[in-house]
Amino acid sequence: MIELRTPAEIEQMRPAGRFVAEVLAETAAAAKVGVNLLELDRIAHDLIRRRGAESCYIDYHPSFGASPFGKVICTSVNDAVLHGLPHDYRLRDSDLLSLDFAASVDGWVADSAVSLVVGTARDEDVRLIDTTRRALTAGIAAAQPGGRVGDISAAIAAVAHAEGYSVNTQFGGHGVGRTMHGDPHIPNDGRAGRGFPLRPGLVVAIEPWFLETTDRIFTDPDGWTLRSADGSRGAHSEHTVAITEDGPLVLSAP
Repeated sequence: MIELRTPAEIEQMRPAGRFVAEVLAETAAAAKVGVNLLELDRIAHDLIRRRGAESCYIDYHPSFGASPFGKVICTSVNDAVLHGLPHDYRLRDSDLLSLDFAASVDGWVADSAVSLVVGTARDEDVRLIDTTRRALTAGIAAAQPGGRVGDISAAIAAVAHAEGYSVNTQFGGHGVGRTMHGDPHIPNDGRAGRGFPLRPGLVVAIEPWFLETTDRIFTDPDGWTLRSADGSRGAHSEHTVAITEDGPLVLSAP
């Protein structure tokens, strides 16, 4: 079911967006060479406790997950691009790390993701990350009242294809509100003018993610982490966005 939020409810969602942005900023700042992924999860967990927020991940068990996620932040490294389950791994120089975090504050959810290079950056990784960020900006700009979900999808794909990246549509953006994942699904490729209408009050997570040389993925033996089929690296950028009468409003902006 697709729900539309009132302007007052969208205002009530702002604290969740700010909190998610703060957690991503703190965990990204802590992501240095030698830092364990489990330490990043602990930092996020401590921030949730201090804020009195609720994790959207720790008990999350959708049909595609092997078991409840059990951690509070996704940490995807190098050829992992989505749903990276934190584990005993110390970050190395030149690792490409994607952090994806969602939490509920006062009953409202926000969801956001960033990618970064730990230590020395490879040009290919900088280009890949930059492409996801520009695709996110394009997708947000296309999220206009009176438009369609396909407008967002087409805008994201145009940026990816211009850089030579192929696009996987199995996982993409989604509705956000009282829960983390809802309708409509927002694939990262599609046709403008098609799909669900973008009406004021619709709140969605827009999340382009691309792999360097493939659009095929597989699930890691941990039952969660999604990796590229050919071992190439991936990057992921995401914001929670409300459609308003005045245009898109980014709720998870730093």
